[in-house]
Amino acid sequence: MSSSLSSDTKRELLRHTVATLAYRGGKAIRNAPASLADFRPADARTPVQILAHIGDLLDWALSIASGRRTWKDSTPLPWDGEVERFFGALKQFDDYLASSEPLQAPAEKLFQGPIADAMTHVGQIAIL
Repeated sequence: MSSSLSSDTKRELLRHTVATLAYRGGKAIRNAPASLADFRPADARTPVQILAHIGDLLDWALSIASGRRTWKDSTPLPWDGEVERFFGALKQFDDYLASSEPLQAPAEKLFQGPIADAMTHVGQIAIL
């Protein structure tokens, strides 16, 4: 297998993982009661804070993929705004992955860092 094909295969697997994140995240937040946003179990983040962090992770993933490597801790928007941001950030990242623009970091690094972290946090929201 040529390295070019291997790189394309890794990129496609990363896109599949982003689609899985969209599916699992959508299931966790779809039809959630408004009270979920500010539910605080013990000393943990609220679901809206977790969703804002996921948005930050997705923005970070795009910045890494495009070679900018920029991190920002966002102040959470209201729940509906964070839901919109989640799906928008997923689309922006997937659009970049679907483009012919080169990845400025290995697909494995993107998976192991921001994407795996985002998956973990979607699980947190699902549990709450």
